[in-house]
Amino acid sequence: MNETATAGEIKSVKDFVGFIRKELKPKGKIFTPFNVISFPIIVLGVVLIIYRLAKGLGSVTNLSQEFPWGIWIGFDVMVGVAFAGGAYILTFVVYVLRTEKYHPVVRATVLNGFLAYVFYAGAILLDLGRWWNIVNPILGNKFGVNSVLFLVSWHFLLYMISLFIEFSPAVAEWLGFKRIRKILGSLTVGAVIFGIALSTLHQSGLGALFLMAKDKIHPLWYTEFIPVLFFTSSIFAGLSMVIFEGTISHKVFSHQIDEKHHESFNKIVVGLGKACAGALFVYFFMKVLIFIHGKQWAYLTTPMGYWFLVEIFGLILLPCFLFLRGVRYENLTIIRVAAILSMLGIIINRLNISVIAYKWYVPWSQRYFPSWMEIVITLAIILAEVWVFRWIVNRMPVIRESPEWAREENTHEESLTIGKEVPQWKASAM
Repeated sequence: MNETATAGEIKSVKDFVGFIRKELKPKGKIFTPFNVISFPIIVLGVVLIIYRLAKGLGSVTNLSQEFPWGIWIGFDVMVGVAFAGGAYILTFVVYVLRTEKYHPVVRATVLNGFLAYVFYAGAILLDLGRWWNIVNPILGNKFGVNSVLFLVSWHFLLYMISLFIEFSPAVAEWLGFKRIRKILGSLTVGAVIFGIALSTLHQSGLGALFLMAKDKIHPLWYTEFIPVLFFTSSIFAGLSMVIFEGTISHKVFSHQIDEKHHESFNKIVVGLGKACAGALFVYFFMKVLIFIHGKQWAYLTTPMGYWFLVEIFGLILLPCFLFLRGVRYENLTIIRVAAILSMLGIIINRLNISVIAYKWYVPWSQRYFPSWMEIVITLAIILAEVWVFRWIVNRMPVIRESPEWAREENTHEESLTIGKEVPQWKASAM
């Protein structure tokens, strides 16, 4: 397997600057179809973001006092954070349950989660009217300790720090910092446990934001159990994203991976599909149970009711069945199709709650529809994250193996752990 590029012997600031300059140079073709299409969108998005920060929300969005949240919250934040859920799930499985089968995809998943929080959760900045008050929950004179947003903002900040610590050994290996890498590696398990606690709370905390909008959200989507549903759905949403992102990465970065690891990834996909099927079934059961107890039968014969049934059966039950079938026959194509459907289901669900089913009684002519500038900025954020992800993967040991000295260090640490006879839990469900 290819070795990662290392900094060699960096003995001075001059050596470090020279190494960084070398790494900043493009690796691979510049004028690819993806680059040609995405670069103008990113540039236009940056221009629109600057214009929005200077002129205010009304200059680029169709938001109003009646519809204060649009796709920047409904899609960028709500969907992006759910898709980042794979990070806390896989780190729990690998570092706490000690299931090494999924270790090859941990770094890519953590990196994807970290970037998702930086870019997508960072979209909160754009949605604030007075965006310069973004630091208020951290540095403000008055802390809204009774606010759900106060909880979510602190969790976002702390979880991004936690994810960075989890990924930092890869940065140290890239730079060739052996001693620092050893220190950072010793912090991983603590950061993982801390991050799991944060994720459990703020995944559900995002759902808790809608509890105060009972009279504004359609009865088929509103429930006091929205926080629980948000947390449960983040499990299969995050794992589906791991399948989707991992499949693309293993094609785009195939030159970094040998045949052995390609085969192991196929087994990982099957295991993730099994976990997704279980989480989807639990989520479907909860949705049906909540619907029955809510006695909302009359709404099923309305247009919103038909849309609700599409979400329940087409984007929850159907992918659950496909996951089960794909796992049973070890059909990777079916599993990947199921992952795409479940991801689409999360997108539709979050947009239903935050945009489509919000003030559903208002005529369509008075409803919120995103402006073309909102859509361009959202696309620019997504594409910028892809560019950063690609840049990091091409330089750091994310998908490729760590350098030999780091692997030897890991082997030594594992032998010490086994020697201490520390009891380890095993995850049999995946």
